[in-house]
Amino acid sequence: MNKKKKKKINYGRYGYYFIAPFFITYLIFQLWPLINTFYYSTLSYYKRNGRQFVDFAGIQNFLNVLGLSAGERPYVLSYLKNTLVMWGCNFVPQILVSLLLAVWLTDTKVKVKGTGAVKVIVYLPSIITAASVSVLFKAMFSQYGPITQSLKNWGILGKNFDFMSSVAGSRGLISTILWWMWFGNTTLLLISGVLGIDPGLFEAADIDGATGFKKFRFITLPLLKPIMLYTLVTSAIGGLQMYDIPALFNVPETGLVGLPDDKTTTMAMYIMRLYNSDVGKAAAVSVILFAVTLIVSLILFAAMGDKEERRMKKAAKKAGKAGQRS
Repeated sequence: MNKKKKKKINYGRYGYYFIAPFFITYLIFQLWPLINTFYYSTLSYYKRNGRQFVDFAGIQNFLNVLGLSAGERPYVLSYLKNTLVMWGCNFVPQILVSLLLAVWLTDTKVKVKGTGAVKVIVYLPSIITAASVSVLFKAMFSQYGPITQSLKNWGILGKNFDFMSSVAGSRGLISTILWWMWFGNTTLLLISGVLGIDPGLFEAADIDGATGFKKFRFITLPLLKPIMLYTLVTSAIGGLQMYDIPALFNVPETGLVGLPDDKTTTMAMYIMRLYNSDVGKAAAVSVILFAVTLIVSLILFAAMGDKEERRMKKAAKKAGKAGQRS
């Protein structure tokens, strides 16, 4: 007699229902706009007799924004430099301070009291709106602001110094705002990474007489690589696309021009400025920004990757090829 096979329920398919909203949202609001951006970057928009026309331009938009065409200036390179400088001045101290705080708050020997309150305090700036922070810092550091006046009275700054008319001052303040807003988020990420390390490794190091610095160098840092890589890549993506703080901090009434002398204008601000006049050029700058972000991310992946793991994979491939030949 043929036994009837019991109908099995495949519970694994329900997992796809839960992840489907993410992929649908990604396809509609991220992937499709990205594809359209590449398409629009090949079009040229112009007006004639009050009407707007569209022509295929190929790579001409890229040549124009990079200053490779006659009569065009390479604004993209200048604004990319501005963006990278302000991101670097923000992220380097951010990762250093966050790493020190993460190690300090999780050290079992130090046993810091009130770590929960400290975590809340360092995270609070990240929930404040960019507009509020920009207005606050501009009021405090304007030419007659309280902090500027105090620094002048103490002899640290010259009597005629103005942060808003100084390139280094304006860039430094924007970097400081971004650091202050986001170092708490980075600290919590690194704390979670440190807490994920096996405590037995630190106990073994203590038994062997390792100092705190050696434990930090040979245990904490190597095992924090995955979290560090995630932090670096997400910071690079966010930093290269920075818009809100520079666009609100030190700009004229017309906006989208970072004072002084266009030295705090970012790539995202330039894209928005072009969007109002030439969608094709704005799309071309967006594609360039996408390419730069991709290159920076790949460099970070290559630099922070596990060299030992790559070496083992290469050895395994060579062994496999040698086995096939034999």
